Amino acid sequence: MRSVLKNTRALILGAVITGGIAAVLYTNATFSIVNPGYATPALSLLLNSILFGFCWWLTAFLLNKFPLYKILLVLSLLVVAIVAERLMKVQNNPITIPAIILFWIGVAYLMMTEFVWKYRVLILFVFGLVLSYYFFLFINAPNQGVDHRLDFANVMLIPIPVFALLWGYEQWRWLATLKSDKAKAELLLLKSQINPHFFFNTLNNLYGLVVEKSDEAPEVVLKLSDMMRYTIYEGREEVVPLTDEITYLENYIELHKIRYQQKVDIRFTHQLASDYKVAPLLFIILLENAFKHGVERMRDGAYVHLHLTAEQNRITFTIENNFKPSTSDTPGGIGLDNLKKRLEHIYPNHHQFKIEQEAPIYKAQLTIDL
Repeated sequence: MRSVLKNTRALILGAVITGGIAAVLYTNATFSIVNPGYATPALSLLLNSILFGFCWWLTAFLLNKFPLYKILLVLSLLVVAIVAERLMKVQNNPITIPAIILFWIGVAYLMMTEFVWKYRVLILFVFGLVLSYYFFLFINAPNQGVDHRLDFANVMLIPIPVFALLWGYEQWRWLATLKSDKAKAELLLLKSQINPHFFFNTLNNLYGLVVEKSDEAPEVVLKLSDMMRYTIYEGREEVVPLTDEITYLENYIELHKIRYQQKVDIRFTHQLASDYKVAPLLFIILLENAFKHGVERMRDGAYVHLHLTAEQNRITFTIENNFKPSTSDTPGGIGLDNLKKRLEHIYPNHHQFKIEQEAPIYKAQLTIDL
């Protein structure tokens, strides 16, 4: 509304067009939008002024959104209907009603362009039948002096609630699609935020192995390539086989063992009653967290224990590690916030995520009900 008030051109043209139509309407002194016979002259004047102001604002609103020629084309249908009603002496003239129907279809097209264009065939077919019925009454009426338009108006109004419900359904579906697309975009953003810290460190370690001409260098390249391929391609899928996620975690662990060149107690056990499908890259965040805040901070006695079970449509992933209580940063941070947001998107009310932290032990458990 504010943009309409700022558009001086639309306001002036709206006033001119509305005034022109009003002039056509009031060529007959006995005519008014609100008949004075049903209200006092003062009230009639007030109501007609309010209606004139509303028509002015509506015209200005349309002019603010659409080209002038489209507005004039639609309004010309209303003018044709008014002029035909005034000049033609036939009681049921064949021009007024078709012009009014086309006028309202034109208004609907301006206000709901995509909807009208999408269902144009259906709309034209339905109102084509309505007009055919009207012409049938006009031609076959035994008494041309009888006005059948009231009966016809009832027929003309029947399709309108149906189209209104159809439009409401389209709006609901559009909002649902919009929310779905928004959720997918947010998920893609969250997936893209997976910490690249591990890849950079592994590349640095790989460089050292290549310089030393270590036999482990080809194995590191192969595993790192598999992990990057999985992250980039499989990570975009909605769900992946749980066995693929397990392989991804195992590659991550093996690369860390090569990287640290030290004895770390890492145990990963898993029991699968069935190869369920799960959203990708959920568990890796917890494993990254364990290495970042545990193994990397401790040179001796570090451990990471993982256990994954999948049975009865439920996946349970548990991870436990030790860490230095004196460390300045506490386990958690952006990675866990990322994980929680993804779980809310993908498994709302179908997951449980618990963290138990009591120095020097950190334990996290994620349960997903499929």
